[in-house]
Amino acid sequence: MSASRSILRRRAVLGLGTLMVSGGWVPAPAEAQAPYPSRPVTLVVPFSAGGSTDLVARLIAQEMTGHLGQQIMVENRGGAGGTIGSAAVARAVPDGYTILMATVATHALNPLLYKTIPYDPVRDFTPISLLARFPSVLVVHPAVAANNVQELIDLLKANPGEYSYASAGNGTPSHLSGEMFKSMAGVDMFHVPYKGAGPALVDVMGGHVPIMFDNLPPSLEHIRAGTLRGLGVTSKERAPTILELPAVDETLPGYEIYSWNALFAPAGTPQSIIRRLHGAALAAVKDPEAATRLKELSVTAVGSTPEELATYLKTELTKWAPIIQTSGVQLD
Repeated sequence: MSASRSILRRRAVLGLGTLMVSGGWVPAPAEAQAPYPSRPVTLVVPFSAGGSTDLVARLIAQEMTGHLGQQIMVENRGGAGGTIGSAAVARAVPDGYTILMATVATHALNPLLYKTIPYDPVRDFTPISLLARFPSVLVVHPAVAANNVQELIDLLKANPGEYSYASAGNGTPSHLSGEMFKSMAGVDMFHVPYKGAGPALVDVMGGHVPIMFDNLPPSLEHIRAGTLRGLGVTSKERAPTILELPAVDETLPGYEIYSWNALFAPAGTPQSIIRRLHGAALAAVKDPEAATRLKELSVTAVGSTPEELATYLKTELTKWAPIIQTSGVQLD
């Protein structure tokens, strides 16, 4: 091949390459995606700070931060029994950077209680893991003239409609716990809803509202300190962390209510991200220090798979439907 012909051929090849690039024939190299997570993750707690969900969320967030290598930032968005924060996560971009600390209230009770709700607990979320399960406790201000469940029932029957009970909000487990208690004990007391368990508990300790059904973890230290009087736990059996406190079931057979916390992401979140979050959540609840802390709070660590959480949610919806129908509670 002559030198001139070789030069012409090289020019032709270079010209073809230029034409392919300028004409779009050769795709641009794919941009390398940063590994997840490449920035902080927001964990939305749909209740105010200070309640049991907030306590569990902050403990889990701290542990997950270490396993993910990015900070898990807890953001409290209380109101409307947890629907405001839950709806915000349902509408969030499904990229793994906004996740929800869901509860029995947000995903099993609210869909059955509210006539209209801005999210569907199954359709609008992707399950990550069921983290924890725990009972509630019936507490009263120390000035209330009742030292056990039976004495409280007698007091309420002798003074119908004169006593009130606080709750974390309309339709929350603390609300339904009170309604179930009223129904089973045949008593009358007035419901005072708050925007979260934290402020409700503060007012009970302050003597503004005398009675409350609260999740056991945040109330436990106040019972031990004497700023609250515990009358009974809502589990079938006595709680290991406070065995001296009887179960309400011992006075009202059949009275049994549990709360739970679970992680969900918006629907459509890639499975690779769900697996990453699930791995971090599982490691968090199995961490020895975290497990010890949860046990001290009377919380039973679970750490389910996403599939197990999906099945559990459907079971909870089925379980609570007749209870809510019997209670007659319906929210707008």
